[in-house]
Amino acid sequence: MYYEYYIMGLILIPGIILSIYASIKVNVTFNRYNEILSRNGNTADIIARNVLNQAGLTNISIVRTRGHLTDYYHPKKKLIALSNSVYGNSSISAIGVALHEVGHALQYKNNYLPIKIRNLIIPICNFANRFLWISILIGGIFYYTPLGQIFLWIGVGIFALSVLFNLVTLPIEFDASRRAIKILSATGELDEEELYGAKKVLNSAGLTYVAGLVVSILNLLRLLLVVLDKKD
Repeated sequence: MYYEYYIMGLILIPGIILSIYASIKVNVTFNRYNEILSRNGNTADIIARNVLNQAGLTNISIVRTRGHLTDYYHPKKKLIALSNSVYGNSSISAIGVALHEVGHALQYKNNYLPIKIRNLIIPICNFANRFLWISILIGGIFYYTPLGQIFLWIGVGIFALSVLFNLVTLPIEFDASRRAIKILSATGELDEEELYGAKKVLNSAGLTYVAGLVVSILNLLRLLLVVLDKKD
C-alpha cells in the first residue's frame, strides 16, 4: 500500500530535525562564546602550538584555512588547519575548537584504538560508496527478481558500513574534546568559568556527530523496510 512508502519517508524526519537542531545549536553556542575573550589573551593557534611542542609533536604544522568551523587535523600531512574564525582568535570558542584538533593529533600519537578501527573502515567505505546508488537503482529496477534482491542487500551492507563508520567516529570526537578540556585545565590557559564555556562549545559540536549517526541508522532502517517488503 502507498501509505507504507509515506511511512518510509517519515522515518527520516526525526533525524532531519535533530540535524537541523544540532547545526543551529553549534553555531549559536560558538557565536556566544566567541564574543568572550580568554583572560590570558593567548590566541588559539599559539596555545595549540605550545601544547603540540610540549607533547613532542613539533613536526605538526598549524595553518589557516578558509571558512567557518572548517577546522580539521590531517594525519598524513601532519597539519592542523584552523578556520578564519579560530586562527588568531583568543575567544573561548576558538581555543576550545583548536585544542579539539590538537586532541586528534594526540590520539594518533597515542595509537588510540577507535582511530585505528576508523582508518581500517575508511578505504572500505570509500570503495563501497561508489556502488551504493548503482546497487540501489538496479535493485529497484529488478525489485521482484532474485538479482534485484541481491543488489538491494548489497546496498543494505553499504549503508551498514556507514552506520559503523559514524558509530566509531563518536568516541573519537568526544575523546578529542575530553582531551582538549583536560589540557586547558592542566595548563591553566582557561579558568573554571572559561572551561565551562569551552565545554558547552565542544558538546554542541559533538551533537552534530550524534545527528549524523541517527540519520545513517534511519537510512539503513528505511532501506531494510524496502528490501523486506514482500508485497506483490
